[in-house]
Amino acid sequence: MHHDVPAPPTGDGRLRRTRRAVRTAALAVPLALCGAVILALVHEQTGPDGFLVGLCLAVLPVPLLVAAFRWLDRAAPTPWRNLLFAFGWGACAATLVAITANGLATEWLASSILPRAPDRADALGTVLIAPVVEETAKAGAVLLLYLHRPRDFGGVVSGVVTAGITATGFAFTENILYLGRAFGEDLAFGHSGLESSTLGTFLQRVVLAPLAHPLFTVLVGLGFGAAALVARHRRVLRTALPLLGLAAAVTLHAVWNGAASRPTRVFFTVYGLFMLPVLCVVAWLALWARRRVLRTVRATLPQYAAAGWLAPPEPYALACLRTRALAREFARRHHGRRAARAVAEYHRAATCLALLRARAERGAPPPGFPAHERELLHTLWRRRPLASPATTSAALAALRRPPEPHGGGSAGRPSAR
Repeated sequence: MHHDVPAPPTGDGRLRRTRRAVRTAALAVPLALCGAVILALVHEQTGPDGFLVGLCLAVLPVPLLVAAFRWLDRAAPTPWRNLLFAFGWGACAATLVAITANGLATEWLASSILPRAPDRADALGTVLIAPVVEETAKAGAVLLLYLHRPRDFGGVVSGVVTAGITATGFAFTENILYLGRAFGEDLAFGHSGLESSTLGTFLQRVVLAPLAHPLFTVLVGLGFGAAALVARHRRVLRTALPLLGLAAAVTLHAVWNGAASRPTRVFFTVYGLFMLPVLCVVAWLALWARRRVLRTVRATLPQYAAAGWLAPPEPYALACLRTRALAREFARRHHGRRAARAVAEYHRAATCLALLRARAERGAPPPGFPAHERELLHTLWRRRPLASPATTSAALAALRRPPEPHGGGSAGRPSAR
């Protein structure tokens, strides 16, 4: 634990910015190329009218899903650059891999294995091949961030959010394709109203199951998130957990595809008796993981308060999302929006510091742990003049608040929500 004011990060700032720009371009350019290719393929299969209709309908659930994952991520927000990469990977790279590999595999089945039953080859491709290809392709984004952004990959919540955003991007592009095709069929056969294929596809993919792809891939994120918390010397377990998550995602995806190809009664039975319970369990696990982050903050930050980095009441404020919001409001009211942003940055740095220290104490520190700790302490020190008084005031206001009736919270302390 350091007691002196940490020095700012060393090195040539211009060189660091140049390297960061090169790395960004190395990721953005291939993703943009994949995006151009996949959009051209989808446009070719749907036609211009179908493409526009599919795009307008497919975009509807995206803001809601992104907002839901950001809400889950409030305790230790994932940097936007990571989320943009995850969405871009899912929408561009993963869908391009999936369309190409699924098409080649289905053609191989139809020509070599089942030449007399092409319909059966399509069904087998949907149930056996597509889940493996698509979940593996989506898992690529989670793997890359897990390996190359370990500082930002602090545990289960990070894994769930990264995987969910990746799958949201994948579903977005896939929905353009399916909805565009359905609209083209309606134009060709003159269907409209309740008989419309577009309406049926929209209800199934956007209304009933907007969380289908995110649910599958979140299981991969759970595996990677759990692996990030395992001690580094336990290599077998750190490798097995992501693989188990991938296997679970493939299995769930296969069950879903199989049910979707069956009569409506079978689909709704699987949906109600299997998919919804799994969704509820995964949602409970994600919320439990977020509460665990806040408990870690409350248990770890008093070490830094004792060393003088934080005021004594601040760990309690930082362990409660409601009190954090109150601190930002204090700063905004007295010093403006820039001060509120400084408080938010201060809170994120303190939370990352707590999670980093907890991982180190568990034997699973990310690479460059001492340097990262110094950087976070430096961020706290720079933001402290504005952020610490607001956070302390919010903590004291919460501590003075009377206890909630009917066991709504611990008397005299904000609850970790």
